[in-house]
Amino acid sequence: MANVLPLEKRVMILNMLVEGSSMRSISRVAGCSINTVTKLLVDAGEACLDFHDENVRGLKSERVECDEIWSFCYAKQKQADAADMPDFAGDVWTWTSIDADSKLICNWFVGGRDAEFANHFMQDLASRLDNRVQMTTDGHKVYLNAIDQAFGNEIDYAQLVKLYGNQPQGKTTRYSPAECTGIKKKVQTGTPDKSKISTSYVERQNLTMRMSMRRFTRLTNAFSKKFDNHCHALALYFVFYNFCRKHKTLGTTPAVAAGLTDEKHDMAWIVGLIDAANPTPKKRGSYKKKAG
Repeated sequence: MANVLPLEKRVMILNMLVEGSSMRSISRVAGCSINTVTKLLVDAGEACLDFHDENVRGLKSERVECDEIWSFCYAKQKQADAADMPDFAGDVWTWTSIDADSKLICNWFVGGRDAEFANHFMQDLASRLDNRVQMTTDGHKVYLNAIDQAFGNEIDYAQLVKLYGNQPQGKTTRYSPAECTGIKKKVQTGTPDKSKISTSYVERQNLTMRMSMRRFTRLTNAFSKKFDNHCHALALYFVFYNFCRKHKTLGTTPAVAAGLTDEKHDMAWIVGLIDAANPTPKKRGSYKKKAG
């Protein structure tokens, strides 16, 4: 029979993966090999990716906020052009959309930060929404055409542009942006409610992602080494966040608040998704060498 970890240990490993632990620290705490942790992450990521794609649809959202969060894979962009680097090395951007009321992650996409990826992200988001929404993004220019192509005039869209002051001389702020001195709200399509033009929820979600996935933590060596595993970690996180993690303000999960399910799930439920996607192998017959 296949060597399968007990349910309790798989639940523990997956919980640690979405609570900011590195994969090697998990292997030490759980008493299993790094390959076992990696295999479980891959299986969970693939199962969660399929589940999210099939079930997070028909959304009745009224306000949606979108943003992109930076990370890198294998090496930072300035080293990624070296001859010995794999094709996926360099900057990796994760595009996310969040329902401002239910806090549901509507969709996500991993890739670059240019128009091609913005178009794919917005087309996918449009396919999941069932009604006209008010949308807010930052001032990234590629959103303009992408949203126009995906929604046309069937959206109330505005950009919130932050204004930054000059950095004071002699002040060390290597990892911090300049001080925000104000904002501009630019209506682009339709008639959005100006009092609700905001990116606060999606920016707070960026912080939650950095706290919940070790590979997003800055100034460590826990960054992603493989692009596929980066995506697997995100797929696991978003299903856990939407369907299992109780939101403090809501008192329930985003999926319940959005009407996608009637109950809060747990990590054992995600293990069930993995098992459903990977049926237990049947018992093998006796091993026999080929004749001759």
